[in-house]
Amino acid sequence: MSSMQTDTRTACLKRLNRIEGQVRGIARMVEDNRYCIDIVTQLTAVRAALRKVEEEVLRDHVAHCVEHAIASGDAEEQRRKVAELIEVLGRVKG
Repeated sequence: MSSMQTDTRTACLKRLNRIEGQVRGIARMVEDNRYCIDIVTQLTAVRAALRKVEEEVLRDHVAHCVEHAIASGDAEEQRRKVAELIEVLGRVKG
């Protein structure tokens, strides 16, 4: 099993730290009884930010893990990686 590339991991951690701050801000908004639409707007921004992280991780997986399986010539490994990708994309979509 391969791990995420260093540059992708660094970028994702940076984004996730920002998202963590956004979520804490939303919690403060709820505690302060802020206007509902303002809270929903911030929740939408967090979901969009999480989708970007998800896209980066998937992009890294295809560029690194799936590509490695293809280059290996191991048909079973190739099928396994493609099946993983199809399964996770089905969960993301649904």
